[in-house]
Amino acid sequence: MPPRTTNRRKQPGQVRRQPSQDRARETRDHILDTAAELFGAHGVEQTSTNRIAAEAGVSIGTLYRYFADRSVIVDELLDRLLADLERGFTARAFEFAGPRTEVTAEYCAGIVSEILAIFADILVANSALLRALIGGVQFYSTGLPQFEQRLRLIVKVVLIQGLGPADERYLDTVAFVFINTGFAAVVRAAADEVSERERVDAIAMTARMMGTWLAAEVAARESAGP
Repeated sequence: MPPRTTNRRKQPGQVRRQPSQDRARETRDHILDTAAELFGAHGVEQTSTNRIAAEAGVSIGTLYRYFADRSVIVDELLDRLLADLERGFTARAFEFAGPRTEVTAEYCAGIVSEILAIFADILVANSALLRALIGGVQFYSTGLPQFEQRLRLIVKVVLIQGLGPADERYLDTVAFVFINTGFAAVVRAAADEVSERERVDAIAMTARMMGTWLAAEVAARESAGP
């Protein structure tokens, strides 16, 4: 005979609430968004975890459930900014491919200008947070080396598409100089409180300078032969 079923309900203490991963992600992202706004407005050192929790409308215990301390929040925001830059650049990287024409300074400057424009769009949109990260020496001590490592491969792909094949060591060096010169210039232009016209001019000048350098590198390599 089958066992009898009962309609007995569990007592409140026996019921375990199932965590919602979507809701947890939303809460975590909301805390990060709030912290980004506060860091941008007041600076990292002037923004406590208590203030972030209060502005986000969560308890301090909830904040600490996701982030051990403020430095972890800063690291997460830096990583998120770098991920946005990485995605933006990767999405556009293969658009630079095309029939290779004569590699002039103007041709190289055009490629550089397009790449720097991608970086500038994302950094300018996050300029207040970028200033806060730079103010805490977080971006230059951690952000640039991280960014160089993460984007080196895709930058090399773009360089090969635009400038032709070369040996690995040479491409590593060019990619290093490219990121740490071009990207660093865009960071300063986006973070400094300058007019849009000044920023555009500074980035365009950087593109021309780097275009001349790249064209000279190609010419020197081709004249040297295999």
